[in-house]
Amino acid sequence: MKRLAAKHADLTATVLDGTLTDEHYDLFQRYLTSRHEDGQMGSMTIDEFSSMVENSPISTFLIDYRDTDNALLASVLVDLQSDGLSAVYSFFEPECPDRSFGSFIILDLIERVQQSEASYLYLGYYIAESRKMSYKARYTPFEIFHAGRWQPGSSLV
Repeated sequence: MKRLAAKHADLTATVLDGTLTDEHYDLFQRYLTSRHEDGQMGSMTIDEFSSMVENSPISTFLIDYRDTDNALLASVLVDLQSDGLSAVYSFFEPECPDRSFGSFIILDLIERVQQSEASYLYLGYYIAESRKMSYKARYTPFEIFHAGRWQPGSSLV
């Protein structure tokens, strides 16, 4: 984790109020084309993207990660919960696969939860059989909401 933090020491994180720019949508589209072309979100229009970010019934914000040239390299949409943060969706520069932006964003969110003295970081759906979702089990300890209650993830994975 220290190596990952050092790899991203050149980034500045900025919390935004959820207002999108064309720069966000461009990065989002490049990310989808590279990583999730076959998914439902692959054909998302700018209006649908804006709606996902700007029309939330709860407090939502973006965290942008920019390099020293002020280039937007990654962003994550986060919901503020009463007991923590929920990582809704992250997208990042696909031309930088060695940067491990997804892992870095999760570590940054864990640190933000700890600094706020909140209790939880929610990473969303966990599907063990899905390569795109199973990575969440790497962040321990974790719980899974299963059969109507929260259970230790280690007992279900």
